[in-house]
Amino acid sequence: LLASQAMGKSKAFNLLMSEDVIAALNSIKKLGIKVSVKKSYCEIYGNGINGFRYKKNIVLNAMNSGTLGRLILGILIKSPQKIKIIGDKSLSKRDFSRVTLPLEKFGAKFFYKNKNKLPLTILGSKSAKGIKYLENKGSAQCKSSVMLAAINSSGVTSIKAKKSRNHTENFFKYLNIPIKIKSTKKYDFIKI
Repeated sequence: LLASQAMGKSKAFNLLMSEDVIAALNSIKKLGIKVSVKKSYCEIYGNGINGFRYKKNIVLNAMNSGTLGRLILGILIKSPQKIKIIGDKSLSKRDFSRVTLPLEKFGAKFFYKNKNKLPLTILGSKSAKGIKYLENKGSAQCKSSVMLAAINSSGVTSIKAKKSRNHTENFFKYLNIPIKIKSTKKYDFIKI
């Protein structure tokens, strides 16, 4: 997902071509990102921040991937077209409000068939602005979705997050995305 937001070619080596990875690759392809899968690596040709090509009636299938379903919503907060996110029977029982509520603060709108569950439709905001966000359950998915929304919006986003996995923070540092992190025993304080 981060490679889709970068400018130019990224390579990922030794990917496990699981259902989750395939669902992510198929989703970014539908958003206009070129993907080339080789024997030992995958090339993704990103179009930069907010560089997706939006068409009408896009449906993205997260299959069973809660991570994809939640994180891609953060990247879509500026979508000028409605985009429908679906998942398998198991994923469609999971609550998405812990992600959609903070993303609504950025200006995105959500439409549900069943309240807070998949399938849902997102319509982004042209004027997405940074927010203040408290994540107090220790969910790396929720925190990461807000972080991805932050790089797709203007202004500063401040996050107070209960300690959880820090993969996205590490990727941001590696990719030179401006991020400031202060930590205590229980919380990380993040500014993007």
